[in-house]
Amino acid sequence: MSINQNTTSALKTMGLTDYEIQAYVALTSLISGTATQISETSGVPRSRTYEILKNLQKKGFIEIIPGKPLKFNIVPPQEVFEKARGQINEELDQAETELNIIYENKISQVPAPIWLIYGKNKIVKKEIEIIGRAKDSIFIMGGSMFKDELEQLENSLNKAIRKGVNTKMIIAPYCITDGERIDISQEINGINCEKKIFPIPFLKVIIRDKKEMLLIFSKFSENSVISKTAIGIWNQYIEIVETISGFYNILWNIDLYNMNLFNKDTEGL
Repeated sequence: MSINQNTTSALKTMGLTDYEIQAYVALTSLISGTATQISETSGVPRSRTYEILKNLQKKGFIEIIPGKPLKFNIVPPQEVFEKARGQINEELDQAETELNIIYENKISQVPAPIWLIYGKNKIVKKEIEIIGRAKDSIFIMGGSMFKDELEQLENSLNKAIRKGVNTKMIIAPYCITDGERIDISQEINGINCEKKIFPIPFLKVIIRDKKEMLLIFSKFSENSVISKTAIGIWNQYIEIVETISGFYNILWNIDLYNMNLFNKDTEGL
């Protein structure tokens, strides 16, 4: 019985060999069978069948029923895949955590921890990466946004907020990007953090844990941001980041940045 190549790849990702895949797929169609039946249906050599079936049992794909002869029952694919998916996700989470710890400990030791990032997609990916590393705080100042950017950031920001990361945003009520109006103050409604609105310049700053900062700016024409010119400056100099964080806190505490008062003045924009 043939199966799609993607299914074969998925089973290999779950740890099966070629012969184990053949035997498992055959038993999926048989539901229950003897070693002889499975060998004949799958094409697995008779001399290898018991070994292969025992491996499948150890990996949780089939059950062995005692008797003469032994019977082999399929474990429902949904059950098998749910278990494997959980194990794979757990392993990925552990690997991500371990490698991020190494990455974060080493990156600040690079002699010149400042990089330039070009292009909207790479910039947004870096924003999500920075937000995902946050442990204590995220400060965002957004005078401009790319189309659909806030939709991409929302999940990452809310995940950080649920972890207890102190998140604050000072953002413009709207911006014009590539000739299209983006109502920032409305699109952030799904982000459950403290927010203040003020018509700040066409730039964006993200500060993480007072240790890491990304400054994004673009050329603009007739009050419209040109997204293809976007440049991100990714900064790891803690002294600089701490200084900018201090400025952010000053701005946050100025009465001028009263969201409710400003909203009244900007209704109908």
